[in-house]
Amino acid sequence: RLIRCLDSLNAAGFRHVVYVDSGSTDGSIAEAEARGAEVVRLDLSQPFTAARARNAGVAALPAEADFIQFIDGDCELVPGWLSRAAGFLADNPAVAVACGRRREIAPQASVYNRLVDREWD
Repeated sequence: RLIRCLDSLNAAGFRHVVYVDSGSTDGSIAEAEARGAEVVRLDLSQPFTAARARNAGVAALPAEADFIQFIDGDCELVPGWLSRAAGFLADNPAVAVACGRRREIAPQASVYNRLVDREWD
């Protein structure tokens, strides 16, 4: 799933992708590097939180970054999302955040998937 995630970011034209790794042992770092992502390895002596990982990723971005897109490794961007979100933010300077709709790839796979998918309707 990480490969599909990274490929969706590259297809969207992201100039700088940061992959924050929390101790994976499945080749995720190599896959991220192969796709041009900068890899940030979290200090595993500290408790993991999503906020700490996101903060580490933001700290690795260049200062001139206009926009930041957070995405989890098991998600993919829909084609066209980046340009729509960036356009909306550029046209509405009083707005700080743009959020899309999260869709479950396989809602029929389990009750949990169906509930998660419906939550966003």
